[in-house]
Amino acid sequence: MLAKEGISMSNNKKYNVAVMGATGAVGQKMLETLEKKDFPIESLKLLSSSRSAGTTLKFKDEIYTVEEATPESFENVDIALFSAGGGVSKLFAPEAVKRGAVVVDNTSAFRMDEHVPLVVPEVNESDMADHQGIIANPNCSTIQMVAALKPLKDQFGLNRVIVSTYQAVSGAGTEAIDELKSQAQSFLDGEEMHAELLPVKDEAKHYPIAFNALPQIDVFTENGYTFEEMKMINETKKILHDDQVAVAATCVRLPIFTSHAESVYVELDQDVSVDQIKALLAESPGVTVKDNLDTQDYPTPLDAAGLPDVFVGRIRKDLDNEKGYHMWIVSDNLLKGAAWNSVQIAESLVKNNWLTK
Repeated sequence: MLAKEGISMSNNKKYNVAVMGATGAVGQKMLETLEKKDFPIESLKLLSSSRSAGTTLKFKDEIYTVEEATPESFENVDIALFSAGGGVSKLFAPEAVKRGAVVVDNTSAFRMDEHVPLVVPEVNESDMADHQGIIANPNCSTIQMVAALKPLKDQFGLNRVIVSTYQAVSGAGTEAIDELKSQAQSFLDGEEMHAELLPVKDEAKHYPIAFNALPQIDVFTENGYTFEEMKMINETKKILHDDQVAVAATCVRLPIFTSHAESVYVELDQDVSVDQIKALLAESPGVTVKDNLDTQDYPTPLDAAGLPDVFVGRIRKDLDNEKGYHMWIVSDNLLKGAAWNSVQIAESLVKNNWLTK
């Protein structure tokens, strides 16, 4: 069963909402999600940098003009959804909070701040009850993994996680999508492929992504892991409230447009059957099990694109460790990995009367 849309409202109250980074790939998905879920909006404000200001966007058959963000833009805003880069969030999120807004931030700016809840509503919704004005949306790859890990941890105990990701170029923004298209056409035409963006735009060296696989997402840290890999490691521990669980990650960019896939190995505290794991995950909120070897039924990035759930398949027991299990997890990185989860957080704030700080 796919994720249910909308929320149950105890009253007819509506809210003043701002979307920061409205013209970006995630910002546009936020608008689509707000409309699809029929979020109770009194007024809507679309914000961006000066470069995109003046752009017009459609929402519920109305045309809105995108405004350049200033601190004053957040006056009388109840909920502000941010997805415009960490630097923008650090600059404007505190200003929004000062003016009474609650910020749901889809960047890495505040994720590891001990005073900021890092939330996947199906996993740790209650963490946002004591927020101080900012709630962080986790990394897209982390979100889909912890949605599947949390039920296993609660039911069977969790000791170790090893994940290898296969991530879509949309995670690097619309420029990366355009570069993939351009490179693919050049390759098919027998021309040289030009790389100017991936794996990291600001780094000196770039590789083509078309017909390729890049084992680097974000910059390298001193320990040899990339920043993306460290996000997954640290965020997983924070969301699961468990610094003792061992987590290792290798993050790879692939030439696909939408949806991240992950090969995940988990070591549980108990020796359980694959059928027990399938049954547990099938009952877990936001998770859909797609796993039938007889019919070659398993999730793929194309299947998951445009859908809000986390899909799990290829669940099998490790051949050498009786408490080890392998699974394949796929989810739309722009939806559950970003916009959908952000709007779910906003829904939780409304549903639980947590908007007041």
